[in-house]
Amino acid sequence: MARTRPRALDLPSSTADRHPSDGAAAAPSLPAVRKLGHAHSPLTKLVADAIRERILGGSLAPGERLVEAHLSQELGVSRMPVREALRSLAAEGVVTIEPRRGATVTIYTPEQVQELVEVRATLEALNAKLAARRLDPAQHARLEQVLAAGSQTSEKSDLAQVQQDNTNFHEALAQAASNSVLRDLVRMLRERTAVIFAPHSAKRAKQTWKEHGAILRAVVDGDAELASLLASRHVYSAAQALPPSLRAATHDDDAATGTPLPRRRTGT
Repeated sequence: MARTRPRALDLPSSTADRHPSDGAAAAPSLPAVRKLGHAHSPLTKLVADAIRERILGGSLAPGERLVEAHLSQELGVSRMPVREALRSLAAEGVVTIEPRRGATVTIYTPEQVQELVEVRATLEALNAKLAARRLDPAQHARLEQVLAAGSQTSEKSDLAQVQQDNTNFHEALAQAASNSVLRDLVRMLRERTAVIFAPHSAKRAKQTWKEHGAILRAVVDGDAELASLLASRHVYSAAQALPPSLRAATHDDDAATGTPLPRRRTGT
């Protein structure tokens, strides 16, 4: 299938060419200093979002090279914001940058997928447990709203919308947990595992929201232990739905219990 050529990004007009009026006193000449706020400009974020969307949507496959010149031409921007965007995506784990080879879409081995799933399942379980203990009426209303919207998704839904609805639920649950450190860790892991789960998320959308609903019911009931168990199982169930090439052997049993099995020792 031929790829659709992405539209160039619509950018705000620059104000770099503005000059002080003739009557204004000239400012003293100072050495040029790169301001920290320019490190991640809005343009860089727009470019990163565009590249991320193409990766998670499957238009850019794992292992595919990300050539700055090609991306800058396709997106209608210079190479600098593309370079900064690729570095930002590399920090998320979506892109891998290697010397002399450049940037590629990250490839995860089954063992790496297992490690990420084990950690994310543990943190999602803690997140749900805290939410069950700390949920307030406003957070409850927000979660019910998100659940109602997400439950309308199906296998035919737009992939970007499926991903956004899923993000909305997990972010709302994190707000209910009221732990900023945990929220940042879970968000980082969710972004890092998006390249693994996102391409396969639409096909299990209904099951995902059935699991979300069960987690929310346990949270609303204040059953912290059940909410924790269901949140852990939710991550393992998603891992079980991955293609066999991405699943380590232990996932076959993990998904049933939500508890990771010990690794087999290969040495003494």
